[in-house]
Amino acid sequence: MALILTEEQNMLKEAAAEFLEANSPLESFRKLRDNNYKSFDPEVWKGFIEMGWTALTIPEKYGGLEFGYTGLGQILEETGKTLTKSPLISSILLSATAIRLSDNEFIKAKWLPKLMNGNTLMSFALDERSYFDPNTIESTAILSDDNFIINGAKNMVIDACNSDLIIVVANLNNSTSLFLVDTKSEGVEIKTDILMDAGSYSSVIFKNVTVPAKNQLNLKVKGEEMLKSIIEIGAIGLSCEMLGSVQAAFSQTMEYIKERQQFGTKIGSYQGLQHRAAKLFCEIELSKSVVIKALQVIDQKNENLSYYAHLAKAKLGEVLKLISNEAIQMHGGIGVTDDVNIGFYLKRARVIQRLLGDTNYHLSCIAKQKGF
Repeated sequence: MALILTEEQNMLKEAAAEFLEANSPLESFRKLRDNNYKSFDPEVWKGFIEMGWTALTIPEKYGGLEFGYTGLGQILEETGKTLTKSPLISSILLSATAIRLSDNEFIKAKWLPKLMNGNTLMSFALDERSYFDPNTIESTAILSDDNFIINGAKNMVIDACNSDLIIVVANLNNSTSLFLVDTKSEGVEIKTDILMDAGSYSSVIFKNVTVPAKNQLNLKVKGEEMLKSIIEIGAIGLSCEMLGSVQAAFSQTMEYIKERQQFGTKIGSYQGLQHRAAKLFCEIELSKSVVIKALQVIDQKNENLSYYAHLAKAKLGEVLKLISNEAIQMHGGIGVTDDVNIGFYLKRARVIQRLLGDTNYHLSCIAKQKGF
């Protein structure tokens, strides 16, 4: 399949770019940060819902558009350019995907429409260590009559402070299971931290939390396989946002070196900077191909999803680090001040690089797949 967007996907991408430029420019990011690190603008999120972006991956059976992840990827890419803060990653990319992959029809019929309509916000709780390790789950779930009792602690839960429900990954009888937990349940304790990208990430403690048995997402489906697919799709989605950020950081840097003068000469005329810029441009073009291929693999239900997910997150992590660093270098000292926007991309890069595994983690996974 050609590594290009369809006409409909291009139209969606253009509409997203226009909407975000008008309603959520970088100035909006500053306002949210300066307004006590507000997680997102409800009016912008309402716009996402009205534009149908929250319904792109929801099956038509539940009222969604079933447009595919390639379409959602274009939205995530555009949000990466403007650093738009929204529940799109926590509620739609991760939580809606988890429910879509569930074989619990009760949960799908009840919650997918509510996620799509924005009536409910959800978060996905997986991480338990200071580094990404999805194979070590110490949180436990024990069946007691018609309920599960959940105990454990999670960290780096995106937007948990705003969520109505949290999808919790826990160990049930020495196997992985996923449960839908109400954040208002007795025994749920949420402590939120603001990281350098001004995002809201929470540590969540579950102490003897009672969860109805009907809230188990995987009834017959193996939880390990389901979690693996969620992580892979999530990694590709994050790569889309990272692609948007690298393009925006590169564009702003090129504009800067075309205008900045030293000793009466525009610094963009120096061959040393031109060579560095050419390298960055080539890396961005490679990244575009990797990301669109990964998105297409999701929609095609291709058996190579795991490989392309690891490839996309590894490559974009590497390129985002390179370009955010170079952007600061080419701006000089002013790049790390609050007077310009370029520093925001560096800060976002340092956080999103580590979400769902950093470059080294994903390269290690690729190496294992290749037999090393």
